[in-house]
Amino acid sequence: MIKLLLLLGYLLMVAAQLLLDWLNVRHRRLAAGQLPPLFAQRIDEERLRRSEEYALAKERIGLIETLLGVILTLVFIFGGLLPWYDRLIAGVSDHFILHGLLFFGVLALVQSLVGIPFSLYRNFVLEARFGFNRMGIGLWLTDLVKSLLIGTLLFVLLAGGALWLVQAAPHSWWLWVWGFWAGLSVFLLLLSPYLIEPLFFTFKPLDKPELEERVRSLLERAGVKAGKILQVDASKRSGHSNAYFTGIGKVKRVVLFDTLLEQLNDEELLAVLAHELGHWRCGHLRQRLIKGQIVALASCFVAFYLLNTHMLPGWFGMDELSFVGQVLLLGWLAGLLGFFWTPVSSWWSRRHERQADQFAIDLVGSGMPLATGLVTLARENLSSLFPHPLYAAFHYSHPPMIERVEWLQQRTPTNAGLSVGDGPAEG
Repeated sequence: MIKLLLLLGYLLMVAAQLLLDWLNVRHRRLAAGQLPPLFAQRIDEERLRRSEEYALAKERIGLIETLLGVILTLVFIFGGLLPWYDRLIAGVSDHFILHGLLFFGVLALVQSLVGIPFSLYRNFVLEARFGFNRMGIGLWLTDLVKSLLIGTLLFVLLAGGALWLVQAAPHSWWLWVWGFWAGLSVFLLLLSPYLIEPLFFTFKPLDKPELEERVRSLLERAGVKAGKILQVDASKRSGHSNAYFTGIGKVKRVVLFDTLLEQLNDEELLAVLAHELGHWRCGHLRQRLIKGQIVALASCFVAFYLLNTHMLPGWFGMDELSFVGQVLLLGWLAGLLGFFWTPVSSWWSRRHERQADQFAIDLVGSGMPLATGLVTLARENLSSLFPHPLYAAFHYSHPPMIERVEWLQQRTPTNAGLSVGDGPAEG
C-alpha cells in the first residue's frame, strides 16, 4: 500500500511539472509582443522571437531529459532493479565503506554518461544555434575531465568520511556526519576561489582603472572591503554574463564576467554590483547558510531514525536492502518532498531579491541604472519575458523580468539622476 502511495506521489510530481511547463509555453505564446516601453526601446520583434525560440528549444531538451529520468527511476526503484544492484555491489566487496563508495560511485558514473549526450547537444547544437556557445570540443572535454576528477575527489572525501563516521559512532553518527559536512562545506567555500575556479577560468585585475575606482567607492559606501576586483574570461566558453562576490567575512573578491563588461555601461554595472552587495548587507547569504545547515541537521537526524527502524525497504516492497541502499531511497524521498517545497523556497528567494533591489536603489539613488541594465541583460541573454504566473511562482528565484523592471521604475524619483559614484558613464 505504501509503495503504491509513493508511486502515485511521484507520478503526481511528474504530472504537476509537465502541467506547469505546458501552461508556461501556452502563456508565452499568447502574451508575446506586449512589451512595456522600456523593453520595447531595446528589444525588437526579431530578438523577441528568438528569445521565444530559445526558451522553447531549452524546454524540449529538458522534457526529453525529464522523461528519461522518470523512466530510469521507475525501472530502478519501482521495477525491482535496486535490490539486484545492491546485491551485485555487495558481491564485489562487503567492506562497509568500500561497498558504499562503489554503490554510489557506479551510479554517479552512469548518471554522468547519460548526461554527456545532453551536455553535447546543449553546448554544440542549442547554445551554438543561438550564438552563445564559444567553446570547442577540446575545451569541453578538458572541462569534463577536470569536473570528473574534482567530483570524484570530493565524493570520496564526503561519502567516505561520512561512512567512516557511521561505523565509528553507530548511535550518534547523525550529529557527527552533519558536523563533518558543515565544516567541509565552509572550508570548500573558502578554498574554491583559489584552487578550483582557476582550473576552469583565468582571472586578472580589472583592466578599467576608472571603473575599478568607482567600484571601490561603491563598496566603501556599502561597508564592504574588497580584497581584489577581478575580471574573468568567461567569453571563451559562453556568451552569457554574470557577476558575483566570493569570500566569507568583510573581505570580498569581486568577479566580473568579461561578457558583462561588454554588455553594460558603467552605471548599469555598478547598479548590478549594488544589488549583489544588497544580498550581503541584508544578511541573505548568512540566512541561506544557516537555513541550509538547519535543514541538513534535521535531515541527518531523520535519516538516522528511519535507518534504525529498517522500515524503508518494506515501504518500497523490498525484502531487504543494505545501509547505502536505504540511504538512496531516503535521497529519493527527499527529492520528492523537496519538489512540493519548491514554491516556498522560490518565494523566499524572490523576497530576498526585492530587498537587494531596494538596497541598490538606496545605494545609487535611483532604480533606473539597474532597470536598464536588466533589460539589456534580458536582451543579450534571450531571457523569457512572459512566464505564466503560476510557473513563475513555483520556479522563479527572481521576480519575472518585466515585473521586476516596472517595480524598479516605480521606485525611481522623477528627478533622480543616473550618477553612481564619481566619474562619467562609459559604453
